[in-house]
Amino acid sequence: MTRRGFIKGLLGVILAGFFAATYGFFIEPALRLRVKKWRIRRDDWTAPPLKIALLADLHVGEPYVGLGRIEQLVKRVNALDADLVLLLGDYAAGHRFITKPVKIRDVAPILGKLKAKQGVFGVLGNHDWWDDLGAQKRGGGPNLYGEALQSQGITMLSNQALKIERHGVWLAGLEDQIAIRRNGKWQGLDDLPGTLSQIADDGAPVVMMAHEPDIFSEMPNRVSLTVSGHTHGGQVRLFGWSPIVPSRHGNRFAYGHVREHGRDLVVSGGIGCSIMPVRFGVVPEITVIEVSS
Repeated sequence: MTRRGFIKGLLGVILAGFFAATYGFFIEPALRLRVKKWRIRRDDWTAPPLKIALLADLHVGEPYVGLGRIEQLVKRVNALDADLVLLLGDYAAGHRFITKPVKIRDVAPILGKLKAKQGVFGVLGNHDWWDDLGAQKRGGGPNLYGEALQSQGITMLSNQALKIERHGVWLAGLEDQIAIRRNGKWQGLDDLPGTLSQIADDGAPVVMMAHEPDIFSEMPNRVSLTVSGHTHGGQVRLFGWSPIVPSRHGNRFAYGHVREHGRDLVVSGGIGCSIMPVRFGVVPEITVIEVSS
């Protein structure tokens, strides 16, 4: 190789690295947004077709997810005309590279404008508990994020289940699985048996909200569909594989539609970032699920 050829090659590598860094640290996490659709058919689905819009892992905070970004998300979600809008937790910022904090008291009124035919519901995520120092000290709720969203007409479910009578489905919301730190270990506030005990044995389909997808391995057949966030698809995902996934199951529940033992899970790639403000191959998304028989 000539000296000129070597210099050209080195320059190409540097430019490629610069582009990749710019894309991963700014363009994809801050500017891009898509609507990702999943169609699920189940033989045991006895209700009318159900269209669900998911928003997961907002991790609000400038420069990536400011109030303008939240307003954009609300408009896009409302345009989908979904039967249910489900918020899957982690409204709190998830990394230290925030140039301007955005408070939940300012975010909640915007999210309160979300619309769905059968209502808007939410659960909390681990960062919402970690960020609430009062809740950490108490070892439980009330939680400032949950209270702010509830005050804006969003029904927050904490180990609770209710019947969406107009559509003939049960909706359940599990509390976070790594919410409280005690004696150097993270403990969950989730109560799966207690949540399931509130669901009648009437044959109606059950949709379960659980921030972390790991609980899916314990989900009984009574639950038709589990929806989760938390993983962000690994934030870096190439050819369907993520090198780092915040789950004890690794890539098994990292992203997308998973069907195991006749049960369905959809893990949203979410909107924001955690630990590091980078996304590469996991475009921020509004997730839409259409489930029918």
